[in-house]
Amino acid sequence: MADIVSSTDRIAASITQAIVERRLMPGTRLAEQQLADIYGVSRTLVRQALNQLSRHRLVTLTPARGACVAEPSVEEARQVFELRKMLESSLLAQLCNTITPAQIRQLREHLKLEREALKRTDVPGRTRLLADFHVLLARLHGNEVLAETLADLLSRCSLIALMYQSSHSAAESQAEHEAIVNALQARDKRALMKLLDNHLGNVEANLKLEPRAPDLAAALKAA
Repeated sequence: MADIVSSTDRIAASITQAIVERRLMPGTRLAEQQLADIYGVSRTLVRQALNQLSRHRLVTLTPARGACVAEPSVEEARQVFELRKMLESSLLAQLCNTITPAQIRQLREHLKLEREALKRTDVPGRTRLLADFHVLLARLHGNEVLAETLADLLSRCSLIALMYQSSHSAAESQAEHEAIVNALQARDKRALMKLLDNHLGNVEANLKLEPRAPDLAAALKAA
C-alpha cells in the first residue's frame, strides 16, 4: 500500500513541478496511457495522481476530454492573489517578531540561489526558486500546514502566470525578495507590510486580467 501511495505522490509531484517550471501549459491534455508509459506504471496509479491534482485545482477532469492542465479564470486569479495577500501578510507580521539570525542566513542562502539562477537565465530554476521563497518563509515560521497551503497556491499562481503574465520581470521579483529579507532582519514591520503589498501587487498588476474580446466582431473592431 505504501508503494502505491509513494508512486501516486511521485507522479503528482512530477506533474506539479512541470507546471511550476512552466513546462506544461494550461489546457495541455494529460492522456492516462501516455503518462503510464512515461512513468512506467499502471493507468490506475496515473488516475489516482490525476485525481489528487484535480483536488488541488491543477488538473481539470471532464468526461469528454479526460484530464488536462487547468485553465484558471480571471476571477479565480484575482481570488488567489487576494488569499495570498491575507495569508502572507499575517505570516510576515508574526515572523518579524520571531526571526533568528540563523533563519536570516537561510533566507540569504536562498536569495543567493535565486541570483545565480537569474545569471544563468535558468527560467525553470528561477521560477521554482522565486515561488519557494514564500514557502520557505512559512517553514521558518514553523507552520507546515501554511507552507503546504502556500505551495498549492503558488502552483496555481504558476498556471495563472502562464495564461495572463505580460512583462513582469523575474529580476524585479528577486530584488523585492532581497528587500523583504532586509526588512525582516531589521524587524521593521511597517516596511515589511508595505514591501509585501507592493511585491504581490506588482506581480498581479503585470497580469493581463481584463476580459478578452467576447466575439469576432468585437475583436476585429479593436484592429
